[in-house]
Formats: sequence, C-alpha cells, structure tokens
Amino acid sequence: MVAVRLDDPDLRVAAALLLGCAAAKAAVPGAPGVPCGLRELTGIPCPLCGLTTSVTEVARLHVGSAFAANPAGPLLVLVAVAVLAGVGRRLVVRPAVVYLALSLMWVWELHRFGAI
Repeated sequence: MVAVRLDDPDLRVAAALLLGCAAAKAAVPGAPGVPCGLRELTGIPCPLCGLTTSVTEVARLHVGSAFAANPAGPLLVLVAVAVLAGVGRRLVVRPAVVYLALSLMWVWELHRFGAI
C-alpha cells in the first residue's frame, strides 16, 4: 500500500495550482488546451486525454460535460479541494487500485474516440 500525506506542502501547492489554472482557463473563452502527445503521434488517446477539458468544465460548473470528457476530472477536483480544506492527514491507496483506475480511464478514452 502507498500512503500519501495530504498535508504535504508540495501537494497543497499542486492542488492550488490545479484549481487556479482550471478557474483561469474557464474564465478565458477559447483558451487552448494541452494537446496529448501520444494522440498527436499515434492517433491513440492516452488515459489522461480529456482531463484538462474535464477539470475546466468542473470549474465552469458543467459537470455532465466534465464526466463526458474524462470521468476522473471531477474526482481530481474533489481531491484537490479536500487537500486544500485539510480533510484528513493521509490517504492510503493500493497500487492495484491505481493501475485499475488508469486501465478503466484508458478504456473510456479508447471508446470515446472510437478506437475500440
């Protein structure tokens, strides 16, 4: 099992940057996203494709669009808010859960882009 300290200052900075950048991108109409290198080179989306769009849509309060882009986006925003709010001191995650989550995210993206 891997224990992540939720009160780690670096994690708090990362959470604040995630939420701040999402809010800034949501406030600027037509702001460009970050292109996926794997998709640009091969045409195959990576498990994280759509995550920038998803987090931005959460900042715009378009939760349905956020889930459609990448279901991990709303969860990531919730974790970032929890980290900044000081909810809990640590999070224990089994590595198998991380691998399963990434696999499911990739299947979702492959289906979304019509690759499967």
